[in-house]
Amino acid sequence: MSCEYRIPDLIAKKRDGKVLSEKEINHFVKAVTSNGASESQIGAMLMAIFLKEMNDDETVSLTKAMLSSGSSLQWPEEWRGSVADKHSTGGVGDKVSLALAPALAVCGVKVPMISGRGLGHT
Repeated sequence: MSCEYRIPDLIAKKRDGKVLSEKEINHFVKAVTSNGASESQIGAMLMAIFLKEMNDDETVSLTKAMLSSGSSLQWPEEWRGSVADKHSTGGVGDKVSLALAPALAVCGVKVPMISGRGLGHT
């Protein structure tokens, strides 16, 4: 990983209310995904972002960096137009997925049931 930026410097910059550049945000996300940032550094950055907020450009940069940080599922070409996802935003007691996924599957729609355990209460 490049040493172009130091994680503590990025945390301090955000803590001080300054705007992070797209390159700085990309560097931070790469550090997180490659285990180059400690849990305490990640927590400190999240706290700085929470307290000082991000402007629209920072938010877009973070979203893009997170989007491109992982791997993507590749569906067969013949499935184009027939893959759907039903995603819950975490409403307590949301049981729609349990009935909806099989109903869509019967109609020929591919519904990968990818769930997020981070919601905890669903």
